[in-house]
Amino acid sequence: MERIAFITGANRGIGYETSKRLAEEGVKVILGSRDLNKGKEAIEKLSSINIDADLVQYDAFDLNAPQKVYDYIFEKYKKLDILINNAGVLLTGNLFVTNSSTITDKNLKDTFQTNFFSIVSLTQKLLPLLKKSKAGRIVNVSTILSSLTLHSAKDSPISPAKELAYNSSKTALNAYTIHLALELKDTNIKVNSGHPGWVKTELGGPNAPMEVKDSYKTSLRLALLDSDGPSGGLFHEEDTIPW
Repeated sequence: MERIAFITGANRGIGYETSKRLAEEGVKVILGSRDLNKGKEAIEKLSSINIDADLVQYDAFDLNAPQKVYDYIFEKYKKLDILINNAGVLLTGNLFVTNSSTITDKNLKDTFQTNFFSIVSLTQKLLPLLKKSKAGRIVNVSTILSSLTLHSAKDSPISPAKELAYNSSKTALNAYTIHLALELKDTNIKVNSGHPGWVKTELGGPNAPMEVKDSYKTSLRLALLDSDGPSGGLFHEEDTIPW
């Protein structure tokens, strides 16, 4: 039976590359896009390379969005095998700031809405569809900047990047990964966080070392894990990142 995947923020960047690679592995991909026109452009781009993808509007600030996505997937496919929570924001536009004493309430709350609260709501809503899968996979796209161990380490390799809202929202997402993975340990569903790398996206900026075309690897691996694969971890490709 064909595997079905839903990827948020899939009309560009890491989400688009992940969608393309999943489709090449024989998975039917449903792109989630806040802007339907941009989503249609992504669908046409995939169609030009003979990939027949699907599209549904998904806006992290629309509190009714999880129900809309559920209804669409249930009515058309009846189940879901892979959920990739890829959509994320960095509202300051700069990872390399120290702003814990100056960040605004709005920035913090809006960041958490996209990077954490909406993911919990969407995942909870889609869990009944994932439970219909023989091998459900949930991938929460996180970051190495979520690691409290690395931030607090002496001579920390990520020390310059102290943008509070982005980093802490992803740390919260990791906590959700751990808790949900434990709750689902006796099911066919695996839940993991993935650090795609520092990528040349609108979020990552032009100085990032990884090209967008290579950014899919971690999400793809976690989405296609075998039954003996891990659950409840934070990974970059084959490597485990400390919490």
